[in-house]
Amino acid sequence: MRKNYALQVATGGIIAGLYIVITILVAPIASGPIQIRISEALTILPIFTPMAIPGLTIGCVLANLFTGCVLEDIIFGSLATLIGAFGTRLLRKHPYLAWIPPVVSNMVIVPIVLLKAYHVEEAWWYLVLTIGIGEIISCGILGLLLYQAVRKLPEKLTGNIFPDMER
Repeated sequence: MRKNYALQVATGGIIAGLYIVITILVAPIASGPIQIRISEALTILPIFTPMAIPGLTIGCVLANLFTGCVLEDIIFGSLATLIGAFGTRLLRKHPYLAWIPPVVSNMVIVPIVLLKAYHVEEAWWYLVLTIGIGEIISCGILGLLLYQAVRKLPEKLTGNIFPDMER
C-alpha cells in the first residue's frame, strides 16, 4: 500500500512539474487577453489518474507564481484549472468529451480575472472568445493528442502510474 501511495504522490508531482516547465517555456503566449497555455493540455490526464487533479492545481499555482501573476490570478486561475481537471475526471468514461470542462471553466473565470485584476480594456465577450479559442487549442486539440499518445503506451510503462487507463 505504501509503495502505491508513494507512486501516486510522485505521479502528481511529476504532472505539477510538467505543468510548471511547459508554462514557463511558453510564458509569452501563456498569459494575457490572447493566450494559449499549452500546459493546459495536461488537463486530460485526470482520465488516467485522480492524482493529476492536485498535480495540475499545484502546478498551476506555482507556474502562476513563477511567471509573476497577481494574487487574484494565482488563486482564481488555479481554481479554473482545478474545476476543469475535476470535470475531466468526472468524464473519464467519455474521453472525447473530457476536454470540455477545462475549456468552460477557463472561459468563465479567466476573463473575469483579466478584467478585475489586470484591468484589461477588452470587452468581456472578446476575452471569453480569445480564452476559449486558446483553451480549445490546448485542451481540445493538444489534450486529445496527448490522450491518444498515452493510451498507446505499453501497459508495463503505465500500469502502476495510470491505474484507470483503459486500452
